[in-house]
Amino acid sequence: MVKSVLEAIRMGLWDFEPSEMDADQFDCTDAMPGTEEKLQVLAHRVQRGLPLWHPGDRDDWDAPPVRKPR
Repeated sequence: MVKSVLEAIRMGLWDFEPSEMDADQFDCTDAMPGTEEKLQVLAHRVQRGLPLWHPGDRDDWDAPPVRKPR
């Protein structure tokens, strides 16, 4: 079974989608869009086989930072 987008690409599976996960199963990020920090978060998600986007991710330069539960 394919575990990540990178693995799927190596196998030639271009339409691979990671398994759906509840948003509480992985962390959102306050990193601003287009920043190196945001790209690192996205790369880490791809490497771990997580969905690329989290509904709590900051998606706008003007959006206030997301409050992460403790």
